[in-house]
Amino acid sequence: MPSPEAPLQGSCACGAVQFQVTKDFVSAGYCHCTRCQRRAGTPWSFNAILPDGHGLSILSGASDVSVWRPPTGLPKTFCSTCGGHLWSGEPGTDGVVGVRMGVLHGDPGIQPSWRQWLSSAPDWAPIPDDGLPRFSEARVT
Repeated sequence: MPSPEAPLQGSCACGAVQFQVTKDFVSAGYCHCTRCQRRAGTPWSFNAILPDGHGLSILSGASDVSVWRPPTGLPKTFCSTCGGHLWSGEPGTDGVVGVRMGVLHGDPGIQPSWRQWLSSAPDWAPIPDDGLPRFSEARVT
């Protein structure tokens, strides 16, 4: 589990943006919303949730961090060099931050425990029968 004494490192695909997580993730799961599909190019994304943005800090490459602020939902952060998705939400605030699991360099200490936005899941990509709770839209924390 990430902590200030044993931070969990992460980066974008090209390594321009390096960051660390110093708090435990409180939840993790799959999002099947259309926005995640379009950004990731996959039928769903896998995210780990920090209770607030104070558990994530940028170590290097802050000038390469770009943010897309859609009209609804959380801001989406990505590397302006390689386009790699990093997190949603705003680190350094009291709001929730969802870190893309694929950018982490080690074991996050948490397993997926839900699937949300099943109403947007494409018919051509069957959802595994993994026993996880399923939510038609956004899960309520």
